[in-house]
Amino acid sequence: MNVHDSQRIEHLLRGAGYQLVDAPEGAEVVVLNTCSVREKAEQKLRSEAGRLKKLDTVLVVAGCVAQQEGERLLKAMPYLDVVVGPDNLGDIPSLVREAQLGGRPTARTVFDLDAPSFLTGATSPGSTGASAYVTVMKGCDERCTFCVVPYTRGPERYRPADQILAEVRALVDAGAREVVLLGQTVNSYRDPSLGGPTPDDRSEFPELLGRIAREVPHLNRLRYTSPHPRHLTPALEEAHRALGVLARHVHLPVQSGSDRVLKRMLRRYTRAEYERRARSLLAAVPGLTLTTDIIVGFPGETRGDFEETLGLVEALGFVGVFAFKYSPRPLTPSLKLDDDVPEDEKQSRLQALFAVTEALTQRHLEGCVGTVVEVLVEGPSRPGARTVVGRTRRNEIAHLAPLEGARAGAVVEAEVLRAHKHSLEARGLRVLLEAPGAVVATRRRVALPVVAV
Repeated sequence: MNVHDSQRIEHLLRGAGYQLVDAPEGAEVVVLNTCSVREKAEQKLRSEAGRLKKLDTVLVVAGCVAQQEGERLLKAMPYLDVVVGPDNLGDIPSLVREAQLGGRPTARTVFDLDAPSFLTGATSPGSTGASAYVTVMKGCDERCTFCVVPYTRGPERYRPADQILAEVRALVDAGAREVVLLGQTVNSYRDPSLGGPTPDDRSEFPELLGRIAREVPHLNRLRYTSPHPRHLTPALEEAHRALGVLARHVHLPVQSGSDRVLKRMLRRYTRAEYERRARSLLAAVPGLTLTTDIIVGFPGETRGDFEETLGLVEALGFVGVFAFKYSPRPLTPSLKLDDDVPEDEKQSRLQALFAVTEALTQRHLEGCVGTVVEVLVEGPSRPGARTVVGRTRRNEIAHLAPLEGARAGAVVEAEVLRAHKHSLEARGLRVLLEAPGAVVATRRRVALPVVAV
């Protein structure tokens, strides 16, 4: 979501006449787009902003830390010019102009509750990469005790399905091969144009996936993130079974494998319910891969609770895990709980979890050797490299040796030769879908870097 917001900021400022530059030095405007899910991200903001204050530039802080802190951020860092929350990104060009004309530092952090807006990115031919993001909803009503998102992104608001379909079509027409649907709890989606919730209060996300599959037939691959396990319904499972455009990978955050900890987190499902839904999805779509999020050291987590989490990870065979140590976040209910897990114990548990997950990842990647996979090429493996990198339908990273026509946006059939620690090495066999046409650059008049923190 933050990457997408950074892209939208860039699109807005390009539309106002600005142009990206390679480094902050010499730029007229620097935008720091921020995350507040973890304390480390806030620390990075303060460090980077402190470094940039020496430059003769308009300094903007956008995103979730901006929403969380608002005016307090201007008081703590008086060298900032603009502080703007996620729902106010569209105001950045005008606020920057005011700052350039000598205006006072400004904080704008108002949720668009009455009239939700969803900014789109660039959709002109050649303007998109191989993969593009589309926001379908924003905010969160789940209220997990550890999470600051409801306070920085607000309550759930949904985008009309017709608008979503129009943006997906435009992105595919512009050259995108893959679209990733975004939302804080993306699979709780409901279409606001239908006039209210469905009679049985169910999510309408599976219906949205079906419409995209039917009405945008040239889309090669469709993903979504991040779903909530509560909304992994039989209808969504059936969509995965029936829709060939859906990627064979789902990221399904679990956070803990202990019922006691899940209850303290207010996740609103049990370990057994999560495991039942995950196994049902895996059975419905043979070969589908699962990844997840896990917090270690949540207040009150015992060693036994942690062992239950390890057991769940091994039982479901997650091919990837995003894991981090619990850190208290402002405004969250977990602040009322005693953070009674020592820091060294949190670190020890994190390392033990990584040992298990890395072994599972390696076993999965080694099992891919000798298979033939379909790779969506994203670009060179690194600047100046002849090899290219992309992702399979199951979200494995694959590096390919040079193959005629295997440029960004091409879909390539490839044979997996070797497994590395976090990726595959493959040999391209043939190009299944040619890359879109070359991008034509246009010249703009003012310099701007957009820096994500």
